[in-house]
Amino acid sequence: MSSETGPDENVSDENLPSERGSRPGAEAEKADGNPFADPGLPPHEDRIQDIDERAAKRSERTVALLFTLSMLATIGFIASYVIFPVDQIVYIFPLGHISALNFALGMTLGIALFCIGAGAVHWSRTLMSGHEMVQDRYPIGANEDTKAAARTAFAEGAADSQLGRRKLIRNTMFGALALVPLSGVMLLRDLGPLPEDKLRHTLWARGKRLVNENTMEPLRPEDITVGSLSFAMPEGLAPDDHDFHKEIAKAALMLVRLEPEDIKDPQELEWSYDGVVAYSKICTHVGCPVSLYEQQTHHVLCPCHQSTFDMADGARVIFGPAGHPLPQLRIGVDDEGYLMALGDFAEPVGPSFWERG
Repeated sequence: MSSETGPDENVSDENLPSERGSRPGAEAEKADGNPFADPGLPPHEDRIQDIDERAAKRSERTVALLFTLSMLATIGFIASYVIFPVDQIVYIFPLGHISALNFALGMTLGIALFCIGAGAVHWSRTLMSGHEMVQDRYPIGANEDTKAAARTAFAEGAADSQLGRRKLIRNTMFGALALVPLSGVMLLRDLGPLPEDKLRHTLWARGKRLVNENTMEPLRPEDITVGSLSFAMPEGLAPDDHDFHKEIAKAALMLVRLEPEDIKDPQELEWSYDGVVAYSKICTHVGCPVSLYEQQTHHVLCPCHQSTFDMADGARVIFGPAGHPLPQLRIGVDDEGYLMALGDFAEPVGPSFWERG
């Protein structure tokens, strides 16, 4: 084969795409030897919806059905928050055991978004104009004529979409687009439940016995010796409870026995029992556990940032970044001689928060 043979040497003129449309200047490009000359566009073929109004109506109903399904799926997404508990686990083949709430939320939101997209695509491909449009490239900075042409094209596109004529599509589309953002509003719930007044209260209540954290046995006053530091938690709270860590983070208690004459604060003396004082174990700086006790000075120290509290003077802050004293728990004894709480802490435990009044 000769190397001088061109690629089109054996191709007859009747086999060339001469019937295809081309933009002006395409033949001149071929004459200039441009190997990438514009081949033009194939002849336009009408769709069935362009010539049969019944087919157009079917497409309209299909688009409306997709938008309606999107609305129903969005409503299902919102309803899933009410129907399914957070901890409900279900078996779904082939996924296995999964969260019922997560599965419902994912399926409904996915269907809602898919149906909006599918409806828009079907609308565009079957009912909007199917005529091919060619637009040459133009400079980035548009002139006034180009802007006017863009406005004209937009107006023509709006008219061509038949949005005013196809009211069923318009109304269902607006309904789907109006409802689907509600899914995002519902997702705000996953930021966490509202705290309400939960930060102000713990498990301590009148009649709750003080239980030793190590032995899990209720405490008597004689179990706590002068100069010792003990840790307690509310009766009925067990380490294997589902919410143990959440509750102990608020209810952890430390007990110190002082000589009654060493207690300087009148309220502390009134709320104690036979020299046994009970204070929150949670530091009021950033919530670390206060656990270091100095017998001679009656000071307790937080190991995280060295906040120091005077246990003989209302647990007031004498050093460090803590902002306020440790909350005290009023205690007494029950009929069987066990230490018990006479109520909850008088103020929220742990670090300050904005609701503190």
